[in-house]
Amino acid sequence: MHAYNFSEAKQNLSFVFEQAVLEGGVQIKGEDGQVFMLTPVIEKKSPLDIQSVSLDLTADEIVGFIHESRR
Repeated sequence: MHAYNFSEAKQNLSFVFEQAVLEGGVQIKGEDGQVFMLTPVIEKKSPLDIQSVSLDLTADEIVGFIHESRR
């Protein structure tokens, strides 16, 4: 895990964010000596959460396809 002082982190903020993602976190030491931990937030998504696909079909067409497939 990398540690940065406040001025380094401020000057290279995007790089510090990348390091936090790659390593799970980085430490930033404030000017007053306090140490802070920067960790990425992992979003919990369902594997069933997918983007929709626009097929430009009406409800009647969809129902018709379902009836056709059941024959």
